[in-house]
Amino acid sequence: MSYHGLYTYAWDLAEVDIGDLAVDLADIGIDTITLATSYHAGKFLRPHGVRGKVYFPEDGVLYFRPGIERYGRIEPATWSGLADFDPLDVLARQAPDLARVGWTVCCHNTRIGLAYPDVVAHNCFDDGYVYSLCPAHQDVRDYVVAMCRDLALSYELSALVLETPGWLPYDHGYHHEAQLHPLDRWARLLLGLCFSEASLAGCAAAGIDGEGLKARTRGLLERWLAAEQPIEEARAADWIAADLALDTEWGAYHRWRAECVASLVAEVRDAVPDATELRVIPSVQRPSARCWIEGSDLAELAAVADGLEICAYEPNAAAVRADIHDVRRRVGDAAQLNAVLRPGYPDLEGGADTAAAAAALKAAGVTGLAFYNYGHLGIAALERMRAGIESFSI
Repeated sequence: MSYHGLYTYAWDLAEVDIGDLAVDLADIGIDTITLATSYHAGKFLRPHGVRGKVYFPEDGVLYFRPGIERYGRIEPATWSGLADFDPLDVLARQAPDLARVGWTVCCHNTRIGLAYPDVVAHNCFDDGYVYSLCPAHQDVRDYVVAMCRDLALSYELSALVLETPGWLPYDHGYHHEAQLHPLDRWARLLLGLCFSEASLAGCAAAGIDGEGLKARTRGLLERWLAAEQPIEEARAADWIAADLALDTEWGAYHRWRAECVASLVAEVRDAVPDATELRVIPSVQRPSARCWIEGSDLAELAAVADGLEICAYEPNAAAVRADIHDVRRRVGDAAQLNAVLRPGYPDLEGGADTAAAAAALKAAGVTGLAFYNYGHLGIAALERMRAGIESFSI
């Protein structure tokens, strides 16, 4: 099926006439609404918002009506606006010609992390990261699978797109993050590694000395914190490369993480109807090759899902071309790839490179194109989407 999608939020759709919006979107070539059906907290500027210009989403809620009986220990919470506006139901009734995709955030959920602190990722100092659910924990896996199955069975959707099926990196936008210590990518990587009980048990089952790696990580970070020695990013990248190239235990640990995340995605694929396509956003790291930091292996995820949805969030078309070239060489020519563009600041030369970026994606064998995000972008971005779709469709 054609996929010219537009990422959207329920609170933005609740302010507009869905029928009129569908006509406007069809005119520029959009044929699919990719709706946030499970989402995290935030603070969003809305250039064309009607009921205010700054919005604070409720943390960790569902934007669809769940069947509670389908869930286990972790129970879902729902958006307070759902009683008056069920976005998937309204879209089906008032914009039936638009396909519907459920954009589903998995392990980024502070609400659940606070309510169930035993299921979150823990660093080498045993600090729990309440915003990052651990995908090795069975209760987390059960929740993610149940949520996706529930959504797919309750609504007629063409696809699900999974975001954050793995561990979140250290700096991922938690409320008012602060440090008066220079953080480089090597330190960020180590601070983001998970040594929860579930992760340690998974390592042990795979023959990996997780306890030893935890102790080593703690020692490295304690020494780094005491030194207060700023490290330039290029040097920090070399440190990471040396650690991974020369230490087989680190390589095995990261391979286990990738297998853990891929197996969770495979469980979701088995649980949802065959007719519901399953795609994965492997990362919002730039470039896409850095997705391993979150436990994502591009080739492995492409194999267990029906395809990948790559966030091509780059400063210009040349960077998009380079990134998608690397993704394609990792996943192979047969893998299905979709891509997401942001047709405005801070990407694609302020949006001017949208058409060129879309052409580069098409040349790399990308089969579906989407844009992020209706509520975040100004109305002028709609015309840049039109240009992108026209370029992609040639």
